[in-house]
Amino acid sequence: MSWQPVPDPERVRRWRQARRVLAVRLDNLGDVVMTTPAIAALRQGLSPGARVTLLCSRATSHALPHLPDVDDAIVYDAPWVKGAPGARRPQRHDVAFLQQLAAGAFDAAVIFTVYTQSALPAALMCRLAGIPLRLAHSRENPYDLLTDWVPDPEPASGIRHEVERQLALVRQVGFDTDDPRLRFQVRPLDAFSLDERLNGVGIDAARPLVVVHPGATAASRRYPADRFGLAAQGIAEATGATIVFTGSAAEEPLVREAQAQMRASSVSLAGRLSLGEFAVLIQRARLLVSNNTGPVHLAAALGTPVVDLYALTNPQHTPWQVPARVLHHDVPCRNCLKSVCPEGHHDCLRLVEPSQVVQAALELMDAPSRAGDPAHAPNATFLPAYA
Repeated sequence: MSWQPVPDPERVRRWRQARRVLAVRLDNLGDVVMTTPAIAALRQGLSPGARVTLLCSRATSHALPHLPDVDDAIVYDAPWVKGAPGARRPQRHDVAFLQQLAAGAFDAAVIFTVYTQSALPAALMCRLAGIPLRLAHSRENPYDLLTDWVPDPEPASGIRHEVERQLALVRQVGFDTDDPRLRFQVRPLDAFSLDERLNGVGIDAARPLVVVHPGATAASRRYPADRFGLAAQGIAEATGATIVFTGSAAEEPLVREAQAQMRASSVSLAGRLSLGEFAVLIQRARLLVSNNTGPVHLAAALGTPVVDLYALTNPQHTPWQVPARVLHHDVPCRNCLKSVCPEGHHDCLRLVEPSQVVQAALELMDAPSRAGDPAHAPNATFLPAYA
């Protein structure tokens, strides 16, 4: 899957002349972060005056100030994206969005999707909005919905890491980067406000921080909360680190369940941090212990080592170019792509012992940082069946 044809020179010329480019990424924060190397490739290949607009969901729009290669954003909760509130909105909102898209007078649109998503609904919207160049992966023949169709090799020919998939897409029209790291910028204002929050809960800045994130949007991707607590207790005992639990306000019950298993003191900031503050916290931490969800990719972008409790629902989202341990228990039902364990046993995560999490954490906290080391990419702990 590493071989790619040389882009057609005329195709490359047309794309490099684009002045207003729409980057479409309508799913979750982690997906947007894993697309930042491909967006950087667009930025580097376009003329200096060109603008890149991100078309994203409401849930990920808060990331805009932290994305260095994006100029602005259009927010749209697409009804064809799982979990998006747009599916329940009146059709007039879709009509209004189409008018907004047309008013943007975009020259080109790149539609980024995981291999289980179809790019064709977004391609249709872009065509109706009058965007002349439209690029995407597609398993079926899109005919005139796409001007630049890249037949999707996944999963029939294997599954690439999500970062590699999106870089391969933009290479088809002549864009590339020699720096495939994830991008996410922290801001001084967020660091200042985080300091105030940490001071308010009595966190000693001299002690190392370990961030523990027990939540995930899909139940199938959640390591049991009580086991997170047992692992956090073991890490605190072995290292003396301050354990800081994070999550959304809705995930506070998971945090309380984890904290109930601990004898050492810990702090919960669930529901209390902005995205920018959360990013600063992860950047400062010695380690992130998390389910496979958006914070893992923030940590990868910020150079913080990760213990990733990785449910085997899909294989392409492991931590990218950062020291990591990816923990799971192999099961025959791997790659189920389900939000709830269809077998009911959740063995791919449930059978990972807290002691294994502690051991992985200690290995990473003892190891020197290698963030940004090209020899470390892609991550060495990528699931073996798909390496």
